[in-house]
Amino acid sequence: MSTRLKRPAFWRHVAVALGLVAFQGYLGFSYFSGQFGIESQDMLEAQIDELNASSNALQAEIDSYVHRIALFQTTRLDPDLVSERARALLSMSEPDDIVVLVDPVTGKPLSSSPYALTEVKLSSIIAAETD
Repeated sequence: MSTRLKRPAFWRHVAVALGLVAFQGYLGFSYFSGQFGIESQDMLEAQIDELNASSNALQAEIDSYVHRIALFQTTRLDPDLVSERARALLSMSEPDDIVVLVDPVTGKPLSSSPYALTEVKLSSIIAAETD
């Protein structure tokens, strides 16, 4: 009885080799340009830096609010701050207060002399602010 060995087909080896080369090409492309590749890591690091800056800005704002809330605790309540804030919100002043009118656009006082502005000028300024 004779045994004959069958030789594998040539195309089978070529197909396996081409498949492996294609897979290596895919892995190489993913290494450089894929979702977690070298180029994407640079973009992710830039995004992390941007988000850290945003986080720091928000943390500073939170700290500001925490400080403002701490000022209104009953054990540390400053009567001057409370009365100043209440008068500013209610647009009222006491008879012995000195009121300085400030231009909202420039932030500078409207006059250097308290008597330089007449009642007509003050009324027009107040009317313009309320409109």
